[in-house]
Amino acid sequence: MQVLQAGESQVVLLELDCELLRQGAEEAGYACVVVDDARVTTLELSALEREAPLLVFDAAEPANGGWFSRCQFYIDGRSGAVMQTPFVVANLRDAAGRPHRRAIKVQIQKELPVHFRLPGRQAVNEKLLYGVLFSFLTAMLKVGVGLCGVGLVQPLAGRADAPER
Repeated sequence: MQVLQAGESQVVLLELDCELLRQGAEEAGYACVVVDDARVTTLELSALEREAPLLVFDAAEPANGGWFSRCQFYIDGRSGAVMQTPFVVANLRDAAGRPHRRAIKVQIQKELPVHFRLPGRQAVNEKLLYGVLFSFLTAMLKVGVGLCGVGLVQPLAGRADAPER
């Protein structure tokens, strides 16, 4: 981790280990492709052996109320941002153009404002970020992640499911 000064602004530059990200995602139960760029690292995650969809559900659907109360993570449906994290998610599409129900893309921002805080108001560093990321990946498989609002990201589980074809 480095702190960069750009004029009056300070930016934290995270130095992520792509192999550690891939291994952690695989241990959580995903097949993972990591693409590292200068400002972001992207994980293309799939759990194709899994019978059920990833647990990303529409938090506004009344039938999903029980899941919503257990969530540790929430996604802003309009932007794809995972609240209180430097993660942005996007649906991966199947051959017919529908959201793939067992795959998702997670982008990790590597340049953050120096005042950025992770859940629990913790200052960001690589070790804490790995822990939050792996908790998020596990939540999509076991607990559920709430999708708040309509927009770019579409739910993969819950009552609003479309039947698999």
